[in-house]
Amino acid sequence: MTDISTNAGVRADVWLWAARFFKTRSLAKQAIDAGKVELNGATCKPAKTVHVGDQLRITRGEERLACVVAGLAEKRGPAPEAQKLYQETEESIAERARMREDRRLTGGALLRPDARPDKRDRRLIQDLKKTL
Repeated sequence: MTDISTNAGVRADVWLWAARFFKTRSLAKQAIDAGKVELNGATCKPAKTVHVGDQLRITRGEERLACVVAGLAEKRGPAPEAQKLYQETEESIAERARMREDRRLTGGALLRPDARPDKRDRRLIQDLKKTL
């Protein structure tokens, strides 16, 4: 992975892709455009330059990450190298662990029936679907 000198910068969408927060650069750009990425407490644009020491807040679905940029790269490399590009804050790690435990205890907030529906229940479900 090619590191860039600390005084230079990298586009935000390129850095998010290289740090493996998003699978493609296009997905990183879409997330930035949707306002799911904050750079130093403010929304940013895909072409905004990211520097070492900048703080990022990234939202992916229910997951929210807060991290500090520790390195820069323009090319995507292996995951162990990508993890060296940022340092997640202690508060973010604790919050994600708490949210993971909440999801585990609530069963993902899905109410599952005790058994499969019988013939009568299936007919009621089909009738309900027809009325919708």
